[in-house]
Amino acid sequence: MHSLFLAGIQLLHIPDGFLNIPISVLCWIVTVIVLYFAVRQSQQDFDERLIPLAGIMAAFIFAGQMLNFPVAGGTSGHLIGATLAFIVLGPWVGLLAMTAVISLQALIFQDGGLVVMGANVLIMGIVPGFVGYGVFQMVKNQSRGVKLGVTAVAAWASVMIAAFVTALLLGFSGTTALGVAIPAMLGIHALIGLGEALITIAALSFIMQTRPQLLTDAAPAGSGKWIVAGILLALVVVLFAPLASGSPDGLEWVAEQTGFLDTALDAPYELLPDYTIPGLGETGLSTILAGVIGALIVAGITFGLGRVLRRS
Repeated sequence: MHSLFLAGIQLLHIPDGFLNIPISVLCWIVTVIVLYFAVRQSQQDFDERLIPLAGIMAAFIFAGQMLNFPVAGGTSGHLIGATLAFIVLGPWVGLLAMTAVISLQALIFQDGGLVVMGANVLIMGIVPGFVGYGVFQMVKNQSRGVKLGVTAVAAWASVMIAAFVTALLLGFSGTTALGVAIPAMLGIHALIGLGEALITIAALSFIMQTRPQLLTDAAPAGSGKWIVAGILLALVVVLFAPLASGSPDGLEWVAEQTGFLDTALDAPYELLPDYTIPGLGETGLSTILAGVIGALIVAGITFGLGRVLRRS
């Protein structure tokens, strides 16, 4: 089996093989049920103004997840983005945007397993999104400073709870002992969560300064220029992807330390594996082009999903 974690861009999500079949099926059941309610609620409370914003947010999160940042001990972390998506888009549309990102990563870039895709949506969309959104709701009517401060705590807490749930899934799958997985996952993600907090409040602060109406119930529909600017911003983020840290991310580090990294399985097919373009190799240009393709596709998928919800 070839290495699942290559220098530069790494596979950031749970690969097939880390979780057993019963746990994977249970995660699919929970995820499908929550997504059903997300679609129903999005239809009932449909807001056409969120369609372009959801596409931009999905593209930005996809791009942001390509940028591994270094943390202590030769480890790296990356943005989850669920707290940001849920706060800006609301929990239901935010979850649909996160699902589009995570599904595309698995299907096109072989980032995360197909059997465990339900688990990845659970731990990167549902769990951190509702945790972060729930904390933010307590201060949504407070001053800007209070909202940013609490958002930082919410983003950090969302990473910690997601790491805890991941440890439980690994433990219940028999991949590693709970007594080993829980402290290892929480220990390293306590540091990674700081990066999540900083990125989240930076993005939210930018929105508050440039387009604060997006965070209110009276947000106007976006103009064509604003939509293009948002997509271009996501593509600019992709340009920094070749500079991403090559150190193992939190889950990979735990897998190495506890000895279950070799249980990861190869994807059954390859399209744009490891965020590279076949024929261009693992070069910076290849990574950038793959990122641009992914950001545009996920924006289009999310935009199209919004149109379908509107017709429904």
